[in-house]
Amino acid sequence: FSALASRRGDEAFATRCLAAAGELEGRIEEHAWDGRWYRRAWFDDGSPLGSAQNSECQIDSLPQSWATIARVGDPGRRRLALDAVWDQLVRKDLGIVELLGPPFDSSALDPGYIKGYPPGVRENAGQYTHGAVWAAMAFALAGRKEQAAALVSMLNPINHALDPPAVKRYKLEPYVLAADVYSQPPHAGRGGWTWYTGSAAWYYRLLHEVVLGIERNVDTLCFRPRVPASWAGFKLHYRYFETFYHMAFVQVPAHNGPLRLTLDGRPQDEGTLKLVNDQRDHVVEVLFGPDAVECVPGSSGPAGGEIGISISAGVALCDDLARTPVALVERADRALYQAKQSGKNRVVLSENPDSRRG
Repeated sequence: FSALASRRGDEAFATRCLAAAGELEGRIEEHAWDGRWYRRAWFDDGSPLGSAQNSECQIDSLPQSWATIARVGDPGRRRLALDAVWDQLVRKDLGIVELLGPPFDSSALDPGYIKGYPPGVRENAGQYTHGAVWAAMAFALAGRKEQAAALVSMLNPINHALDPPAVKRYKLEPYVLAADVYSQPPHAGRGGWTWYTGSAAWYYRLLHEVVLGIERNVDTLCFRPRVPASWAGFKLHYRYFETFYHMAFVQVPAHNGPLRLTLDGRPQDEGTLKLVNDQRDHVVEVLFGPDAVECVPGSSGPAGGEIGISISAGVALCDDLARTPVALVERADRALYQAKQSGKNRVVLSENPDSRRG
């Protein structure tokens, strides 16, 4: 919201938003990391949910996915969190992504209404498709394109009805997205309901904006494909009011740096496409490499121009109590969280308070 406030000229509120976001991120990193993934919530008595110490709902996909989508937290932790999703919640045998696991059943944990569902149904450790789409989005945004493509394929309903046994198991239309898919016997692989799930819109955004990497900002298209290495390219026809743009994307393994864009044979310097409703057909060619550099609408992006950034830094002193790398990093982490809580462009020094005594 800070970016919107800045565009409206409300810098005071933009600064407030950034400070609040920094404080929240610091508290998440300090309290929500469980060792291999992020916890989901806490009960009133302070006990965690979505923790390895729980017998049920040890891990929930949502905080793992949104840590990456929102770019919150340590990159190493985000990587471990996605590893845990892939290893524990992606059911390759059923082609689904469970929301959490193991399901709520007989423990004393009382998370609310979702425990009223049988184990493996809807939010109780079934595939809740909103969450599955967000997981695929997180893998793509993290650059794990092969895994993201595998999840996209799992989410495609046609892949749940490729032969008579699959049709009998899935029991739904194979041409619309299901809101949920069950994960536990005797109904493992059976679809829940269809036709009015908001996850269909999220799936469209996943495909269009994240995997194909075509994002519209008012009247400008920005491109950053995140497709598997096996894709030599792809084509699409984009309609802008009464005007059609016929686009061909070509992936060149040896290409590094910003993508190359031509419009009707003319190079576009900024790597973005300005849409014009001139009621004509246009030909667009986009050449990109495996690590396409993201363009910045309204600027010259990585190839030139100025991009403003702000930083917060934590600095740790190496004294007698912080001689090991682990102790030093832990002290620097604490200082970094304190810096983020205090706002933008702050530096906090962490030192042993006992070293200043006497």
